[in-house]
Amino acid sequence: MLEIVKALLFGIVEGITEWLPISSTGHMIILDEFVRLNVREEFWDLFLVVIQLGAILAVVILYWNSIFPMNLTKKEEPFWKKDILVLWGKILLACVPAAVIGLAFDDLLDKYLYNFPCVALALIVFGILFIIVEKKKKGQAAKINTIAELDYKTVLLIGVFQLIAAIFPGTSRSGATIVGALLLSVSRVVAAEFTFYLAIPVMCGASLLKLVKFMTMGLSFALGEVMILLVGCISAFVVSILVIKLLMGYIKKHDFIPFGIYRIALGIVLLIYFGLNL
Repeated sequence: MLEIVKALLFGIVEGITEWLPISSTGHMIILDEFVRLNVREEFWDLFLVVIQLGAILAVVILYWNSIFPMNLTKKEEPFWKKDILVLWGKILLACVPAAVIGLAFDDLLDKYLYNFPCVALALIVFGILFIIVEKKKKGQAAKINTIAELDYKTVLLIGVFQLIAAIFPGTSRSGATIVGALLLSVSRVVAAEFTFYLAIPVMCGASLLKLVKFMTMGLSFALGEVMILLVGCISAFVVSILVIKLLMGYIKKHDFIPFGIYRIALGIVLLIYFGLNL
């Protein structure tokens, strides 16, 4: 029962930090330091990734009409929605850089970069970038103000920024893509929304990869582990629904500078805390 409560807590943290540009990885490392799940190491590695499926489901439900490409109700209109098919082409193109590197170097990245110094430095560096970019863009009108205005070159460049997050844990996938989009003169609302869409294939692919590796190691799930995974995913889903709505309302009137300040402060705290406990 205690492990179920811990899984609930991890799901809540995942649901909050996955969509805010503050690094879910950094927060998971901190939480794990104080609230350790009593599970096998192999399952823990799987849990950290698969729990994101709950967060993804929130995006799918909230943006269903914007991302589902088939027309199942209006018979007088074409079955395939061309504009949404084009959108998925852009989403998949933006995912190519991270997918290639992730498949080729997943184990190496986990082994050498999934540690507190890398996470802390990534938090600080991208926190500074958020502040610099927002100050630079202050007063400037965005050139891209709708999802439909995103061209293939722009989405591919956003995908390159997403690659940075795939390489350096703590960067924050949403943080990297939003910074990249802002630099490319994309509005905050469109940057955030496209980041949500990008998460669907990225996280589903990462979860599938972890599941395959888990199974190919000859491992299977114990009943308690299944319950832990379900609780984590469900709590991440519920919290994600709330956080996504709040974030989209916030960025219509405010910038990302507070998130940058928070990232810098968290990175410094991480360096001090783990440095003192070496």
